[in-house]
Amino acid sequence: MTTSEIVGVIQAAMIAAMKLAAPVLLGSMAVGLIVSIFQAATQIHEQSLSFVPKLIVIALILVILGPWMMETMNDFVKYIFDMIVRMN
Repeated sequence: MTTSEIVGVIQAAMIAAMKLAAPVLLGSMAVGLIVSIFQAATQIHEQSLSFVPKLIVIALILVILGPWMMETMNDFVKYIFDMIVRMN
């Protein structure tokens, strides 16, 4: 494997990781911000109040975007296997 191929594999892995993590992280951050603003406005500081909505939103995101995430990961694995086949 040449250096450019190694860099290509690392770049593809980083892009796949960002694609897979971004929806969950952005959804969690948005809900966390909304809950934090609500807690600051009402002065309710309960730990479970921020945890439960995040958990529900993350579960919904995974259910809704699960097939797309699986397809993205499948494409990356096919790319890796194609790289392995081309090495021989």
